[in-house]
Amino acid sequence: MPIVVERVSHIYMEGTPMAKVALRDVSLTIEDGEFVGLIGHTGSGKSTLVQHFNGLLMPTSGRVYVDGVDLTDKHTSLRAIRQKVGMVFQYPEHQLFGETVFEDVAFGPRNAGLEEREVEARVKEALEMVGLDYSALKDHSPFELSGGQKRRVAIAGVLAMKPAVLILDEPTAGLDPEGSADILSKIQALHGAGKVTVIMVTHSMEDVARMSTRLVVMEQGGIVFDGAPREVFTQVELLKEMGLGVPQVTELMHELKGKGLPVQTNILTLEEAEAELVRVLELKRHGTV
Repeated sequence: MPIVVERVSHIYMEGTPMAKVALRDVSLTIEDGEFVGLIGHTGSGKSTLVQHFNGLLMPTSGRVYVDGVDLTDKHTSLRAIRQKVGMVFQYPEHQLFGETVFEDVAFGPRNAGLEEREVEARVKEALEMVGLDYSALKDHSPFELSGGQKRRVAIAGVLAMKPAVLILDEPTAGLDPEGSADILSKIQALHGAGKVTVIMVTHSMEDVARMSTRLVVMEQGGIVFDGAPREVFTQVELLKEMGLGVPQVTELMHELKGKGLPVQTNILTLEEAEAELVRVLELKRHGTV
């Protein structure tokens, strides 16, 4: 279910002295099955852009299409679109409200008018998808859970609607390293299983380098880079000028290259760096460098 953005601009409080241009003539197509990382400095327009993907915000100018349906058409059912394109906001646990985990995750399917048997099946499946034990937790208050568990319950509430696209705005914000790693592994598993297209807004260069199939970089309301992470992260100096930088391991490889080691600099993960350093050490051991 592709999302197509055509020359979209968005101005907050248009026509007032407080008017602020958040998006400037943005065009973008997201295809089925992609894992798109969306990065940019605070205020670059990331969150504004993704809220156009399911009609939470409407363009000041331009068009947005979801599976060929024009979201700006007054006859379009935005409720139906939001069932297909689910969004998990920053700190989604702040939006938990049910007396039990079951009631919270069941809210969306019930609101969609599904039969109770189907609601129960969806709640169970969604909780299992995020790695939570349905039987053990369904009757617990969500407010008694750990921060990471609350985050997973909130994501399960969106997954219970069986969206084709899952948008995550800073999904690890405020979590400790263990909780962050746990959430990200679940998201990666969902995408890897072919369950959903994922669009993830984040400030973590390491996360998008490791997980994304495509990286979109925004600055001042526009898209400045759009490509494979390995390609985008070759733009080290430009990214630094934008206040973003590159993954730490990529930075390290550039520094080693500058000191004369014949290493490849398009390295994104620790595993790749380890393999590259072993390769170079082997070359030095055999006297070929």
